[in-house]
Amino acid sequence: MRDEFLQLLVRRYGTLKSQFPGEGRRKWSLRVLDEFWSSADSSPTPTGAPTALAEEFLHDDDPFDEIVGDGPQLGLLLRTDFSNEDAWQAFCTRLKSEEDEFIASVQPAPADAGPSTSADVNMPDGNADDEDDSDSDEESGGLSAPLIKLINPQTEQDRALVQNISNLRALRLLNDVDLRPAPTPPAGTKRYSPPNRLVDKKGWQEIYSGLTIWVYDAQSNTDQCARLVSQEGGVYGTATGDSWRAKASHLVELQFNMAILGMKIDFGGMDRYDYPERRRNLDEAEGS
Repeated sequence: MRDEFLQLLVRRYGTLKSQFPGEGRRKWSLRVLDEFWSSADSSPTPTGAPTALAEEFLHDDDPFDEIVGDGPQLGLLLRTDFSNEDAWQAFCTRLKSEEDEFIASVQPAPADAGPSTSADVNMPDGNADDEDDSDSDEESGGLSAPLIKLINPQTEQDRALVQNISNLRALRLLNDVDLRPAPTPPAGTKRYSPPNRLVDKKGWQEIYSGLTIWVYDAQSNTDQCARLVSQEGGVYGTATGDSWRAKASHLVELQFNMAILGMKIDFGGMDRYDYPERRRNLDEAEGS
């Protein structure tokens, strides 16, 4: 977390936590940042007495911590469409097969090891599936299954919470918000207009940190792909929450390369993200 956002949290987090009890760490932190975006100030250097210590806003609980979990996973795949169970199961089967094969390729597992990945992970108010916990104990070559944890809400209430959600909404549920200076515009390039907090507003950009998020949506039923959600913009003009689609057969290797080897996906500097999803995120960010 950058020092600039830390200072905002120190000044305002405790007050907003008291005003909105029960919301959780992610929402309280976002409320702090919302205040900065709506203010006339161009620099996040607030004055006033501290209302919280760093230990509080860094370690407070959040309603979604339970499904993010503390296991071996490097990423999270969130199911947001529930119209085709056969397609979902086919996707999970392919992903599981690729995961087993990839872990074995890094270093073959012992003959008696049989890591398994649960495809059904309930939301916080659901009943947890014990199979997922057992997966974290299965190790092979320093990697444990699942590398990508599948989140498949079971109740109607939980499904309504995530159905067809935007990339930005997924980030706000499962990642923690942060702030950074916006990338520097290339020489001769005008600042992004109208300003948007996910690209460049007041010279800053809203970003997120945490496990990589993949989204299974309605289109996934037919193309067997998932949206890979970016936690921050890349080159100037790209946005936090931008996404592009990857097939189930490629997810595990991509996840490993990004999380362990630090690979960046920038298409050689070309902006090839999903423009409808970008537009949706930008509109939602400034409308919130």
